[in-house]
Amino acid sequence: MVDDLIPAATIILLRDAPQFEVLMVERHAEIAFAGGALVFPGGRIDAGDHNPAWAAHCEGFDAVPEEERAPRIAAMREAFEETGLLLARRNGETIGADEAEKLSSWRKRVEDDDRLFLEMIAGESLSLAADALQLFARWRPPKGVGHRRYDTWFFAAKAPESQRAKADGVEAMEIVWTAPADALAESTAGRRKMIFPTLRNVELLATSESADAVFSFAETRDRSPIEPRRIERDGAYFLTIPEDRGYPVTEEPLEKAMRS
Repeated sequence: MVDDLIPAATIILLRDAPQFEVLMVERHAEIAFAGGALVFPGGRIDAGDHNPAWAAHCEGFDAVPEEERAPRIAAMREAFEETGLLLARRNGETIGADEAEKLSSWRKRVEDDDRLFLEMIAGESLSLAADALQLFARWRPPKGVGHRRYDTWFFAAKAPESQRAKADGVEAMEIVWTAPADALAESTAGRRKMIFPTLRNVELLATSESADAVFSFAETRDRSPIEPRRIERDGAYFLTIPEDRGYPVTEEPLEKAMRS
């Protein structure tokens, strides 16, 4: 049923040099959900992300709220699959470009079988940096929208400084490092597409000037699930979200809103 919520997670990877930027990927045009759109890396939360064995292979695991554990693992796994960036540490130090590159052969295998992500991390004696993620938002589409409904966790994290992102060429066709304001300008000009939740969260990112500012802001605001609504006003329909959640823009004409 299209009204069944599908658990999902996405990751907002940030860097401060050469300027404050966010990593986004352009999805393959033929993919059913958000085809051709500019998105944050992410996807479904799979069974392997719930494996209790992750407790021994994630730093900060016990301090993470239980309901966030599988979503955080899924977000890091999807980042690895789609971009090759791996938020993992060896002996407390984030792995560098060379080590991440050596693990790139696992990307397609993990995409085909999510359980192999744990096998890779354990076999390489690495620890996922679960403590490096900050809950940024959580979105759920309303019922009756007629398309897949994802209960999506949005996490923010600093991208590993020395690692190099490379699109997988399957789901992610292009890596785009962009200042949030530039991404918005590209969307306004019609050169990039973004679905409604992505666009609203990029607008929210644009209110900050650094990764640390994003984390500090996220900690202080309400991050309970947001469920957009369809409203009618003067004969026109809009997709809208509550005005008290910190978002600079809270509605968009329904005919312009990209929802899937």
